[in-house]
Amino acid sequence: MKSMPLKLALLAGLGLACAGAMYAPPAAAQVAVGVSIGVAPPAPRFERVPPPRAGYVWAPGYWRWDGYARRHVWAGGYWVRARPGYSYRPAYWVHGRDGWRFRNGYWGR
Repeated sequence: MKSMPLKLALLAGLGLACAGAMYAPPAAAQVAVGVSIGVAPPAPRFERVPPPRAGYVWAPGYWRWDGYARRHVWAGGYWVRARPGYSYRPAYWVHGRDGWRFRNGYWGR
């Protein structure tokens, strides 16, 4: 009769080990990589904004840095699904003492 409690204990231990291996807590840390370049972006291009779309906000185009070509490349505007209570802040470049840094577009309150 001693083998039955031992089997149950082993089975319970195996179940707890599997549950622990499958549990993934939400990530608490974030990683951000920033790159500074010494070349200023060109002036923004004129873009004709398409007619409004219900439930969407227009994200204007911007110059992005292409590290392989070592030059700025235009990324055209696009529609972003609207978020009630937020306003869309477009992508932009910031000039600092170590060069130019790009900031992605984001939703702000």
